[in-house]
Amino acid sequence: MSYVRCLRGLVSGAEYPADRPMNLDPVDGRPVEMVLDLDRLRAEQPDAGWYRPQRRDMWRFGALMALDANDPRDAGHIVALGEGATPLLDYAHHPVARRAGIALQLKDEGKAHPGHGANPTQSFKDRGMAMVAAQARRLGLTRLAVPTQGNAGDSLVRYALAGGLSVVVAMPDDTPLPILGGIAAAARLHPDRIVLELAGPTIHESAALLKERYVPQGWFSVATFQEPGWRIEGKKSLGLELAEPAPGETRWSLPDVVVYPTGGGTGVLGMWKAWDELQELGLIDARRPRMICVQSEATAPLVRAFEGGDDDTSAVSAGQTLAVGLNVPGGVGHFRVLQIIRASQGAAVAVSEADIAAEFARLWHARPEWIGPEGAACLAALPQLLDRGLVARGERVVAVNTGSAEKYLPALRHLM
Repeated sequence: MSYVRCLRGLVSGAEYPADRPMNLDPVDGRPVEMVLDLDRLRAEQPDAGWYRPQRRDMWRFGALMALDANDPRDAGHIVALGEGATPLLDYAHHPVARRAGIALQLKDEGKAHPGHGANPTQSFKDRGMAMVAAQARRLGLTRLAVPTQGNAGDSLVRYALAGGLSVVVAMPDDTPLPILGGIAAAARLHPDRIVLELAGPTIHESAALLKERYVPQGWFSVATFQEPGWRIEGKKSLGLELAEPAPGETRWSLPDVVVYPTGGGTGVLGMWKAWDELQELGLIDARRPRMICVQSEATAPLVRAFEGGDDDTSAVSAGQTLAVGLNVPGGVGHFRVLQIIRASQGAAVAVSEADIAAEFARLWHARPEWIGPEGAACLAALPQLLDRGLVARGERVVAVNTGSAEKYLPALRHLM
């Protein structure tokens, strides 16, 4: 059964019923999160009895998720398409790792690897949208609206079609062609279920269109942080996977550093929430990885706010970046991302477009594993992290590749 006790405002602390289909906190316009009754979970399923490592998807964490795939009452709402349980690849061969003596690993959310789960749209967005679709089905919501830079819309369409939901997707018209084409094809094949709107130049204009045209007609917004903590709960599974015992072991543990490409920042909140919950359950201690949030110099609101000592971001002018998922000029949850960065003694760093392109090309020609441009941005950030003392010799560093380069063709073709 679900152990969600309530919804709670991230800032106000106000609590709301767990089954309330709300958007932002009415007290202050900030996001809300789902709060689990961990005392009850610990009492009813001691010794991590909720953990099912034999499952090859994100639902392996059972009742620690906001819906428990092992309970028929919850499982009927879940549309499981293999999302999560992605591999942690040894990247000791990376030239920076070799020179610096760091134990570098890459969490690959893009292409499928034998023996692991596989995100069905080759993007980490599937973790969040799997939970969005499941929670919508639980509450009887059938019409959802999402603004997107691309991958979130692609993912929600996949889960909507599999789960009997209808979706309107709004995105900039310069969204990578494989993503744009896939959603357009779905809209042509299922005009009664899928609606595509083009509005840009960024996700902000797409969000404004949905708010003006579709939300008043009863479409429920599942924009980043606008849904009641659902995407955070889905992305939480990434943090749980980074902590879970390696095969044949029993100890839960965390890396020293996590390098994460950050647009809206839902994944940062999700991972942090996962680790707080694991600590409360007694599986890890209070130590946390240094969180390094990577952005493109073309659009870097978090970097500007972090370096300026600000409590929140101010919207910046969007630029042009190969890492389309990072082209987010501001975000309603950025204040919390900044809190997490500082609490972890981490940083927000910007990488030049030239360095992203160079690292992508180097990766492709050295070992064509379809690492996406956001993942390349994380690896391109390593030299400056070493120079700034944010990563040290002997540390275990996990960089996250959030999607497959296949989804960004033909924009990357000239680098291959």
